[in-house]
Amino acid sequence: MKFLGLVWASLLRRKTRTFLTLLSIITAFLLFGFLDAVRVVFTQGSAQAGVDRLITTSRVSFIQPLPLAYRERILAVPGVATLAYANWFGGIYQDRRNFFANIAVSPAEYLAIHPEIALSDGAYEAFLSRRTGALVGAELARKHGWAIGDRIPLQATLWPHKSGSTTWTFEIVGFMQARDERARKFENQMLFRYDYFDEGRMSGQGTAGWYIVKIRDVAESTRVALAIDALFRNSAAETRSQSEKEFNLAFARQFGDVGLIARAIMAAVFFTLLLVTGHTMAQGVRERTAELAVLKTLGFGNGLILRLVLAESILMVLIGGLAGLALASMTLPLFKTFGAQLPPLRVAAESWVAGLAVMLCLGLAVGLPPAVRAMRLGITEALAER
Repeated sequence: MKFLGLVWASLLRRKTRTFLTLLSIITAFLLFGFLDAVRVVFTQGSAQAGVDRLITTSRVSFIQPLPLAYRERILAVPGVATLAYANWFGGIYQDRRNFFANIAVSPAEYLAIHPEIALSDGAYEAFLSRRTGALVGAELARKHGWAIGDRIPLQATLWPHKSGSTTWTFEIVGFMQARDERARKFENQMLFRYDYFDEGRMSGQGTAGWYIVKIRDVAESTRVALAIDALFRNSAAETRSQSEKEFNLAFARQFGDVGLIARAIMAAVFFTLLLVTGHTMAQGVRERTAELAVLKTLGFGNGLILRLVLAESILMVLIGGLAGLALASMTLPLFKTFGAQLPPLRVAAESWVAGLAVMLCLGLAVGLPPAVRAMRLGITEALAER
């Protein structure tokens, strides 16, 4: 630490160049924070899902409906505690840019299976008693300025009303808030009653999009999933049961291999940063050849010179990298509506750890060549060049 002033003075020797290099590092790690947050959400964020829940869908396709008659047979499977069912509605509020998830659910069962959803006062009773009632996420309500009692028209894209109209009207009876991080997605969703939806739609009555199955023992998850699927093997509507984590991962993969894409972009960014920062360090050491020779004359050993140059490189990358990740951490919460089925974007602890590791490796990589050159510098030759 006693040489920190010397290292800092070396960094500030060319203030403009150091500032521009730091700006490049900050930008690179800001992008790293964004991309790694997306990667975590798409590849690991689903690990926050309920571990005691299975999702049963059609084996053919997620959009293929399943008969409601499956309910009793699934409930009879040993290890199943209860279940709920749901169907994607896909309605649009005023404009396609106002997209949010709106889902028909079996009200009491769905809320019982998702204890992570907190409801406003009186919302539960109102939802069960009012057929056109809907629960909306608190964040969604703030965005559109909705209040309890408002009637919300949604334009159907998949399920026109049997009256021939494409407009469905729902009455807001309560708001949903997240009890923990895994439930944050519900703050940007709308839930309404399945019976109202099933009676009103033009076709598809008596079917559901998927079942949410709560199991008694998490350790028996695989056995219960296989038992459910065995019930309907070779039927007209075969099923596929998987944990909620696996289901969310499968949902994320519809967008492609996001993890691979993010890593490829980050690799390209850091390679470019390596060239830019490496050039800055190399140029800085070349300009200080005589100064380094003077330090050696004063008794600074080769090892100390090596460490000083490396410290300069690592310090510059750490300052820029930490600033970039901090900026990403402050900016990401602004993207609150990202992914109706996925947790919110944030710079996770693992991203900070990975970022620090990258900073150290990058600092060593760009600092080592000029540091070795400075260590091998001959005093006589260096002073003669001056």
